[in-house]
Amino acid sequence: MENEKEMNFDQSIKTTEPKNSIFKPTPAFVGASWFSLAIGLVAYCIGLWNAEMELNEKGYYFAVILFGLFSAISVQKCVRDRAEGVKVTDIYYGLSWFTTIASIVLLIIGLRNTDLLLSEKGFFGMSFCLALFAVIAVQKNIRDLSLFKN
Repeated sequence: MENEKEMNFDQSIKTTEPKNSIFKPTPAFVGASWFSLAIGLVAYCIGLWNAEMELNEKGYYFAVILFGLFSAISVQKCVRDRAEGVKVTDIYYGLSWFTTIASIVLLIIGLRNTDLLLSEKGFFGMSFCLALFAVIAVQKNIRDLSLFKN
């Protein structure tokens, strides 16, 4: 008897909920993700512009954030593809994780060896982390929304 009630309850939930509505990101979340990415990336770039360091150092830090953003997107795509049953080679999956970790390590090593104030180092670290997290959310939203357009 209890099993029948559970089945009826599950069926009523399935029939009242539109299919896949759980997975569609809200406009507020999409906007917040893009806004967070913009804040993280713009803040990082403004910090680089105003930093008192050589141009080659600024180029290094700029390349590190671009490398990190691309790597984080790649990891998110690999993880999502595997979760959905799309074939991802082990070498690409491993390289995606390796490059993401490498970008973080490169930032840490660069900040450890530079002559910036501790507050400036923290600023670059936090804006880097914000941008990496936000780009993962943006990639997820783009992918989720593309399912609803098809």
